[in-house]
Amino acid sequence: MTNDTTISEFILLGFGEFSKPQVLLFSLFLVIYILSMIGNFLIIVLVVINQHFHTPMYIFLANLAFMEACCSSAVIPKMLSILLTGDNHILFQSCFIQFFIYACLEGTECYLLAMMSYDRYLAICKPLHYATLMNVRLNFILAAVSWVSGLIVSTTLTLNMLWLSFCGPNKIDHYFCDAIFNIREISCSDTYFVELSSFIFTYIFTFPPFILILASYISIIVTILRMSSVTGRQKAFSTCSSHLIVVCLYYGTMMLVYLLPRTKKSTHVKKFFSLFHTALSPVINPLIYSLRNKEVKDALSNGFKRFIVCMTHHNDK
Repeated sequence: MTNDTTISEFILLGFGEFSKPQVLLFSLFLVIYILSMIGNFLIIVLVVINQHFHTPMYIFLANLAFMEACCSSAVIPKMLSILLTGDNHILFQSCFIQFFIYACLEGTECYLLAMMSYDRYLAICKPLHYATLMNVRLNFILAAVSWVSGLIVSTTLTLNMLWLSFCGPNKIDHYFCDAIFNIREISCSDTYFVELSSFIFTYIFTFPPFILILASYISIIVTILRMSSVTGRQKAFSTCSSHLIVVCLYYGTMMLVYLLPRTKKSTHVKKFFSLFHTALSPVINPLIYSLRNKEVKDALSNGFKRFIVCMTHHNDK
């Protein structure tokens, strides 16, 4: 097998008039990108420097924040460059590197969200055994398994795609390199094996984690409803509601992106909902976890007050 590639770059069609500078869209996505970096960076810093947050739930949360920041950084900077300059060309190698990073992060997030739901299940359904069952060592192992799983799927899919030949069309009807659908459609060679491996990995990385999440939250809801204390029910629900919102948004948009039939109209729908994973989710998730979590809000407030005090003392000197 040889890669008979005769093209050196692809053209990203984006949302239509992507070949002309669009300052308004550039400004919008630049603000979104900056906010996502700030929000996720703050969560990571809080978990790292605050001893109180060195628990499994917040270690998972820091991993999720890091993942969201990386996913946004893999896609948005190139989009910003295109919107500002109108140059929608992307090098062959850069396109596959972008897909490799994106696939790794998406695969990792599928399993990480499942690990987080399992953590909440142990905390609420088995509180007396939680410290024993979910210790720091197991916490790091589960997080590592999520990252390794994402790395395996992205490496396998990217290597499969690199065996394809590209000798004719080089226009990708998307705003980034999503090889599962868009890149393989413009290949000159047989894509059966690529399509088969994509289907298998899509199934493995969506269905089992979704079933684990569903089973965990069914058990959690049953346990919460059985609690006699109203305060206990409210606290338990508050602990899980943030993660449940993130899970529903993530899997809801993913199903729309990857399960809708391929038609001309659905292509635009898929692009729009793909924005959730690459641009909106990295902004929304930190807000969900911070606004609905009293401990995170208190830590942010105290940290901001200490920063103001330090700056005031520094200016006085």
